[in-house]
Amino acid sequence: MGKQEMQAEIRVLLIDDDAELGSMLTEYLGGEGFTTTVVYDGKAGVEEALRGEHDVVVLDVMLPLLNGVEALKRIRQASDVPIIMLTAKGDPVDRIVGLEMGADDYVPKPCYPRELAARLRAVLRRSEGGAGRQRGQAMVLGDLKLQPAQRQACWRERPLNLTATEFNILEALLSGGDRVLSKDELSEKVLGRPREPYDRSVDVHVSNLRQKLSALAGDAVEIETVRGVGYRLRGK
Repeated sequence: MGKQEMQAEIRVLLIDDDAELGSMLTEYLGGEGFTTTVVYDGKAGVEEALRGEHDVVVLDVMLPLLNGVEALKRIRQASDVPIIMLTAKGDPVDRIVGLEMGADDYVPKPCYPRELAARLRAVLRRSEGGAGRQRGQAMVLGDLKLQPAQRQACWRERPLNLTATEFNILEALLSGGDRVLSKDELSEKVLGRPREPYDRSVDVHVSNLRQKLSALAGDAVEIETVRGVGYRLRGK
C-alpha cells in the first residue's frame, strides 16, 4: 500500500491526554500518510471510537474521566476496530491486561513515532488479512470453519466473535495442520514483528482465542500447548 493510498484511507484515532505528544504524532503520522484525530479523555474517546469513522485506535492506559482499560472494554463490547495500547515502559501488567481485554498490540511509552507507524501498518495488514496473499477456499477442521476472504469464523454455523489478531492466529494454526507453530513464528506471522524477550503477547492472544473456541466447541477443538515449542490446533 503506497503513501497516497494510505492518506486517502487510513484514519487514526489517538486517545491520549498528552497534548504535546498528540501534536507531535499527528504531524509525524501525517507525513507517513495517516490522518489523525486526537481526543484527550477516555469517555470522549469511547464515543469517538464507536462512531465507526476510524480504521485504527491508539489508546493510552492513563486517561482522565475513564482510564484506558475501561475505555478498551467499552469499545470492545461494540466494535472490533484494531486497537493499539500505549503502556508504561517496563510495566508488563498494563500490557497483559490490555491484551486480555482485546487490544491487538501495544507500544511502550515514551512513544517513538517511527515504531508507532510500523505497528499501525502491521495491525492494519492483519485486520485486512495480509495484503497481497492469496486468500481463497474455506479452511475446515471438523465443525470449525474459517473463511479467510470474508474474515469470518464459525462453529456449526455459530459465529466466533474474534479480534483481527485472534482471527489470524486461528488461520495460522489451521494452515499449520499438525505442525507445531513456535511463538516466534506466530509473532512474525500474526503480530508482524519479532518476538521480544519476556513478551507474552502471543500467549495472551492464544489464551483469548482458546476461551472463545471453548465457549462454542467445548473440547471438540483444542489449541494444544507444546511446552518449550509453541502451539498446535487439534480436532477431536
